Amino acid sequence: MRFFDRLAARIDDRNTVVSVGLDPDTDRIPEFLADHDLPRWAFNRRIIDATHEHAACFKPNAAFYEDADGWRALRETVAYAHGKDVPVLLDAKRADIGNTTRQYAKLLDVVDGITVNPYMGRDSLAPFLSREDAGVFVLARTSNPGGTDFQDLELATGEPLYERVATRASEWNEHGNVGLVVGATTSDELEDVRERVPHLPFLVPGVGAQGGDAEAAVEHGLTELPEGTESAARGVDVGLVNSSRGIIFAGENARGEGEFFAAAGDAARRLKRRLNQYR
Repeated sequence: MRFFDRLAARIDDRNTVVSVGLDPDTDRIPEFLADHDLPRWAFNRRIIDATHEHAACFKPNAAFYEDADGWRALRETVAYAHGKDVPVLLDAKRADIGNTTRQYAKLLDVVDGITVNPYMGRDSLAPFLSREDAGVFVLARTSNPGGTDFQDLELATGEPLYERVATRASEWNEHGNVGLVVGATTSDELEDVRERVPHLPFLVPGVGAQGGDAEAAVEHGLTELPEGTESAARGVDVGLVNSSRGIIFAGENARGEGEFFAAAGDAARRLKRRLNQYR
């Protein structure tokens, strides 16, 4: 099953568009997990147990796994999430040229989808785009303040750069496997990008700790896929709204392991209910 069809089935089955970011910062993992062989995996396993009923997707960020033990922890995490029937999107923001980007694309042998950086152009993304079964989310308008340094630059056509990126990504969507990353902290831009690309699902970060607009994230981030996909026949609006720290570290002030992870589950459930108000 292709990524977006699988995601649509998950959204439909669990009535959720929540993406839970699995960013196990080693400085914030609770001390009661410190003695485990792979503390990041031990942490993620408990987060998955606590949140999977409310998750449409899990989104580990590669930055928290880029060492030998980290990659082992990531593989265990992906396998465990799959055991709960939840797809995994790796937030890697990869792209390069030639053989290098072909190597990066091998990450899709492990995960179901990936975020990519379009700055180097289509050829840098070709090995990702050719994976018809995978989800490929192209960075368009990010949620960080510095995103305006380049993304808002006005082109000769009068359009900002991020809108041109969205248009190009839509043109690259030959296999129906392309989505966009569009931050919830810029609700006006969310609307503008949606008007430009009506059928690309969005991954919308920034709703949790960054305080983004949940209503705009749902209104503009979700879309019904074009005809010809399994999910379109069911009329399921597809997209993801992500929260990482706001969920996985919701229990930082809790007393004991049970309370810590129960807080994560509660945070995921609250976000699901909050988003579902606008669906």
